[in-house]
Amino acid sequence: MAAKRSADPPATLRVTWIRSTIGHRAGARGTIRALGLRRLHHSVEVPDTPQTRGMLRRVAFLVDVIDPAKPEETT
Repeated sequence: MAAKRSADPPATLRVTWIRSTIGHRAGARGTIRALGLRRLHHSVEVPDTPQTRGMLRRVAFLVDVIDPAKPEETT
């Protein structure tokens, strides 16, 4: 008998594009587009998967990543 999957929603990450891709390689521009980001300061929620984490690692200097599941620290 097949195991039942839990009904928990998949974890997501909020990604915001903060730096321009002008002067960067085409791979960085393509990764930004593949993440679903359309314009500067645009935010999207992407699934928290190893594939997405790898894409974010490639463009970490261009984006800001927030995990909505973790409470934000206030100082």
